[in-house]
Amino acid sequence: MKVIRVFESFAGYGSQALALKRLQRDFPHSVKFEFVGISEIEPYAIAAYRALHGNVVNYGDITQIDWEGVSDFDLFTYSFPCTDLSNAGKQKGFSEGSGTRSSLLWECRKAIEIKRPQYLLMENVKALVQKKFMPEFQRWIDTLTELGYDSYWKVLNAKDFGVPQNRERVFMVSILSRNSEGKQLYNFPQPFPLEKRLRDVLEDEVAEEFYLKDEQVERILAHCERKQAEGCGFNTQFTPPSNEVVGTITGKYGQRETDPYLKLNETDNPD
Repeated sequence: MKVIRVFESFAGYGSQALALKRLQRDFPHSVKFEFVGISEIEPYAIAAYRALHGNVVNYGDITQIDWEGVSDFDLFTYSFPCTDLSNAGKQKGFSEGSGTRSSLLWECRKAIEIKRPQYLLMENVKALVQKKFMPEFQRWIDTLTELGYDSYWKVLNAKDFGVPQNRERVFMVSILSRNSEGKQLYNFPQPFPLEKRLRDVLEDEVAEEFYLKDEQVERILAHCERKQAEGCGFNTQFTPPSNEVVGTITGKYGQRETDPYLKLNETDNPD
């Protein structure tokens, strides 16, 4: 069985490593991964990664990596910063040389050119493929094509794959090949009915420190009432635990599908 060597750039706490390890756990005789390195600079993210995955070699700032000195790898994950793409931000974009955090994507080209991994995996916010950013995204796809990769992307929603959250994200898989016949090398998984609900993933015992204090609740409700009375279009919706799915938390209060607060019944209160 071939061992797939993985390098996880923009690693965070290692969500992609977690997914790969789960895949290896579920198919122990078919899949085996080895993590040869990561690139991450945020101290808390590094601490979380080590707590979850041990002391995988961290090569640090992706702009400073000497890829010739990095161990070879077969799978390169590069879910680059969404800071300048997300609707919650200023959407400055990710054009090469722009200096935005999202433009760090273009640093990945050096890794791909030098190491030539067989597979590439990317995930980012849905805004990546909106009209404003699609030309630059296509330029990236064209760059990968020039390097010999066939790329396949699609917007997937977490609620279609067993997670009770309405979370749309762009995923792209690229495969190094000599696909001269134009064959389809990859197909995304098909959605399936959601059986798990928000209430199924909430913990039964939660420390009181994680609940809002009465005065905090009063301030939030007063703010909501005041803004709605102004007639500015402000809207809020608190999420009851019985909901089928929860909305993705964004940075714009009152402008998201649901708010990141659970509305508990009196019988649910820890007091």
